Amino acid sequence: MSLKSALGRLEKAGTAVETIMLVSMLTIMMLVAVSQIVMREVFGTGFGWADELVRLIVLWLALVGSIAACRENRHIRIDALSHVLPDAAVNLVRVLVEVFAAVVCAIIAVHAWRYLQIEIEYEVTVLVDTPAWIAHIIMPAAFALISYRFSISALKQAGDILTGSRPGNES
Repeated sequence: MSLKSALGRLEKAGTAVETIMLVSMLTIMMLVAVSQIVMREVFGTGFGWADELVRLIVLWLALVGSIAACRENRHIRIDALSHVLPDAAVNLVRVLVEVFAAVVCAIIAVHAWRYLQIEIEYEVTVLVDTPAWIAHIIMPAAFALISYRFSISALKQAGDILTGSRPGNES
């Protein structure tokens, strides 16, 4: 099995996991939020932890969605140079930007991990008595995966430049 086919299989598996997570979290969030509204309006009560759970699910949705956006190359980017530079220079700049983004996301992942260590040390809790690090593990994991996505994208683009093929074309 070649490296390219192995990476393709990993990418398909990652895509499936991301999609399942996004759909599941959105469904759970909607069910919790709607049930909380119904319970407050109809019964005058609700779960004390439901609002905090919805906020945590929104955090997870945003970060897993960011991972998916990087996979699809649909993240926010400023693209002012592509209109004035020649194609070869644009491709090189894109590689450099991808590498820079990978490094920044890796640094954020490391510091998010350090923050989790502090939460573990001080036994911070959320959702009544759940350790906060369980709810916040998405931060270092997401930024590490986003860094990975940017790294893979930079390697693919650099490979395209070196082989002379057009970026984005699959052989």
